[in-house]
Amino acid sequence: MPEMTVAENIYLGQLPHKGGIVNRSLLNYEAGLQLKHLGMDIDPDTPLKYLSIGQWQMVEIAKALARNAKIIAFDEPTSSLSAREIDNLFRVIRELRKEGRVILYVSHRMEEIFALSDAITVFKDGRYVKTFTDMQQVDHDALVQAMVGRDIGDIYGWQPRSYGEERLRLDAVKAPGVRTPISLAVRSGEIVGLFGLVGAGRSELMKGLFGGTQITAGQVYIDQQPIDIRKPSHAIAAGMMLCPEDRKAEGIIPVHSVRDNINISARRKHVLGGCVINNGWEENNADHHIRSLNIKTPGAEQLIMNLSGGNQQKAILGRWLSEEMKVILLDEPTRGIDVGAKHEIYNVILCAGGAGCGGAVCLQRLT
Repeated sequence: MPEMTVAENIYLGQLPHKGGIVNRSLLNYEAGLQLKHLGMDIDPDTPLKYLSIGQWQMVEIAKALARNAKIIAFDEPTSSLSAREIDNLFRVIRELRKEGRVILYVSHRMEEIFALSDAITVFKDGRYVKTFTDMQQVDHDALVQAMVGRDIGDIYGWQPRSYGEERLRLDAVKAPGVRTPISLAVRSGEIVGLFGLVGAGRSELMKGLFGGTQITAGQVYIDQQPIDIRKPSHAIAAGMMLCPEDRKAEGIIPVHSVRDNINISARRKHVLGGCVINNGWEENNADHHIRSLNIKTPGAEQLIMNLSGGNQQKAILGRWLSEEMKVILLDEPTRGIDVGAKHEIYNVILCAGGAGCGGAVCLQRLT
């Protein structure tokens, strides 16, 4: 409850009261004890909305402790946390384990599973696959194979390929959050990786190139022609597309269907009489990309907010594959996505390169 205080959230449903009046001093005192137990220096009277996502999670843990929970489940808890917040979360989880509490930790991130787990159970497509009880007998490759049902060599198989003409060139480009001029070139069929931690400027560069912010210096070239990008429609018209880092906030339209999310950009080229949506084209285009990208959905009319992160990302890729794409910018394209979906998305990126597109991929992790 963002509008309520930290203390109210911790003791929601069991606020200390007498005669229908909440005992604020006792509430804040008890909440302060729970936060102190977690090593958190937070004023219990602070509205939750002013806290970071990492602090929100600590409040949720404090809520569980306030109810004397013996079993605590964490479902993908690090997907939106900074490195420092992840370290703090792991510290708390280890402390809870020492206290004798049972921890269920759900994640697809290998490094987190191996850092925390005493045993691992694998599920695939809603079915139980295998349990590893001896952490000395399981390695990364065995775990991935159990998760996706294929040998790891079949999943990550880089193949050399030839490159064509220059697709994208940056000449001393700067944007808000990018302190030093960036110069690079991407050829047809080439995938260039941009690596850096959160705040390094990689995402800010992507937003500037796509028109989300303004390029403040330098020149951008597509197919060796200078372009002036002041808003996303300029980038799309030039053939440059972006899969943003935060797909839920910036990539998808949650309350619209999978069909609408795939077609929303390219539909302008197919309207009838300049104003009527071409339902025939829309159905065929959406169905084509749902099949070719293996988007797991009950149907094209399903709300995209109900799909997994991997299938949402595939729908965004389908949107840009519906356009005349020359360059695709991918900012953390596999963030919050399981290993099998990562493999499929990597293949889509490589196929786009094979079709003559150039790509720039932003990464925080070396994968």
